[in-house]
Amino acid sequence: MTSPDRLAARTVPVWSVLYGVALLAGATAAALSALSLTDALTATGLPDPGPTTTYGLPFVKAAGEIAAVTAVGSFLFAAFLVPPQKSQVLDAAGYRALRVGTVASGIWAVCAVLMVPLTVSDVSGQPLSTRLSFADIWSVADLIEIAGAWRWTALFAILVTVVSIPVLRWSWTPLLFAGSLITLLPLGLTGHSSAGGSHDVGTNSLLIHLIAGALWAGGLLALLIHALRGGEHADVAARRFSALALWCFVAMALSGVINALVRVRLSDLVSTTYGALVLVKVAALLTLGALGWQQRRRAVTALQNDPGARGALIRLAVVEAVVFGLTFGVAVALGRTPPPAPFDPNLSIPALEIGYDLAGPPTAARVLFDWRFDLIFGTAAIVFALVYVAAVRRLRRRGDAWPTGRVVAWLLGCSLLLLATSSGIGRYMPAMFSMHMIAHMLLSMLVPILLVLGAPVTLALRALPAAGRDAPPGPREWLLTALHSRVSQVLTNPFVATALFIVGFYGLYFGGIFDAVAGSHAAHLAMNLHFLLSGYLFYWVVIGVDPTPRPIPHLAKLGMVFASLPLHAFFGVVLMGTQSVIAEPFYRSLQLPWHTDLMGDQRLGGGIAWAAGEVPLVVVLIALFVQWRRSDDRTAKRLDRAADRDEDADLAAYNNMLAELARRERERH
Repeated sequence: MTSPDRLAARTVPVWSVLYGVALLAGATAAALSALSLTDALTATGLPDPGPTTTYGLPFVKAAGEIAAVTAVGSFLFAAFLVPPQKSQVLDAAGYRALRVGTVASGIWAVCAVLMVPLTVSDVSGQPLSTRLSFADIWSVADLIEIAGAWRWTALFAILVTVVSIPVLRWSWTPLLFAGSLITLLPLGLTGHSSAGGSHDVGTNSLLIHLIAGALWAGGLLALLIHALRGGEHADVAARRFSALALWCFVAMALSGVINALVRVRLSDLVSTTYGALVLVKVAALLTLGALGWQQRRRAVTALQNDPGARGALIRLAVVEAVVFGLTFGVAVALGRTPPPAPFDPNLSIPALEIGYDLAGPPTAARVLFDWRFDLIFGTAAIVFALVYVAAVRRLRRRGDAWPTGRVVAWLLGCSLLLLATSSGIGRYMPAMFSMHMIAHMLLSMLVPILLVLGAPVTLALRALPAAGRDAPPGPREWLLTALHSRVSQVLTNPFVATALFIVGFYGLYFGGIFDAVAGSHAAHLAMNLHFLLSGYLFYWVVIGVDPTPRPIPHLAKLGMVFASLPLHAFFGVVLMGTQSVIAEPFYRSLQLPWHTDLMGDQRLGGGIAWAAGEVPLVVVLIALFVQWRRSDDRTAKRLDRAADRDEDADLAAYNNMLAELARRERERH
């Protein structure tokens, strides 16, 4: 049999496995959803939409989610689990994984498009074949949150599919991997977790659960495909995936428990269909954890001893894939099953709008001690601090020094990130414009400065081990590639970094964006992320200890500071003088009896924005001048060393030139 024939023979079981897992997930979801159909119709009061919707919607959703995680895992595999060629062109294993990701993204896009009419039919209680055409249904999706989320999912998946088709180089695969994860976000922001009390905790925990599950299930399927095809570097891929799977298991377990506690009492676990499905998911997760432990203990060890010993890996991965298929089916059915009655059936308006109640107006005690932990940014702050300290300890254990000032700056930055998002500031931020502005200033003006002064990139490059000459590239090499990429060079352009930093202020508040999204939890997550990233990028270029792909002189950095920070002050002045209340309908809808002077609160927010630039300006100027002086000192020392090496040849030549000029002057006279 020729080589192409062998490849074709291996391709058949690969796609059969993927299709089989998708069919298993779809059939499980359809069967379990049908069992709870009566309860769902009773809870919603809607008529039966017909068998096409009843069975088709859960089947398409579950099968589509298998395609989605296959795309995530394939792009992950091509980007980080197997090495590219030395020319950065994908090798055979990476290219095949990329092509699987392209096909899976296309299937995910088709399923998402089908989910729009199926969702409209399900929500309206009308059979799919009646009344509305497909074009009408697509436009009606604007009025139905879940249908609109599926429409966004379809658009994102189509974009990822189209962009991935011509890709041949490794540098694009991390972007495709990130794009495939983004296609999951619209679903994570809708459903049971995004409604009712504590929906902020429910949504955040669901996002973590979805991403961790996609990485785990998708990575496993990609590894199984690679093993079935007999690809190279299976030992490297299995070892890397095993480490990732462990953290995914921990994240899924913790986020799943938190999400369940928001919706389910212990008594509901045995008295409701919803609780029974939760128990089935818990059992499936524990089974997957046990299989993963066996995979790590047996299959990875066997591959390390003999890279060709793939039998144990394939057997365990097939069993895991089957369990994952069942788990995804159960998860889809769980999403279609009415949850138990809320803990408090008489939720207040703030609890319905922002997820929780507020004890009263913000006082010093409430701001400092009335905390509500943010699962996204609060967890990130703690993880960033722990990873940084672990890296410093690694350096010091091998005898390398690391400045204490950088450690202090980084830990202060992480502490302020935690304070801004999880303390009383973060608690009151969605309900009051002034508190939102305090959080905005901290996240964009002060936290990034401290994080940048911690020099995390330099620390990572020194702490991460370098790959050997014949070893595949690892995290250190990926970081170096990212730093020297074209994307980094564009983003660190002074004009681009300054524009991203400044435009967020004016475009968000004066462009009508904040008016439209003030009541959206997802929008607040996106705003906080933008504040952090744009601030970090700007201050990295201005005062970053870490080298940038596009170094600029200190005088230009000083110009960036004096050109941008006054615009922040001007923004605050304009905000204080604005005669209309930004996002007034949302703030009025909260009906907080102690928060009625919205214009006064907005002017207070403008004053905070105007005054908040003073402290960062002082810190930035001090850091910039210290770095400037140290740079001059290093230059002087370098020149002195050069002079010592050539015995002051430059100075001697200069003196000889002066002597020659003096001699000529004497001869002329």
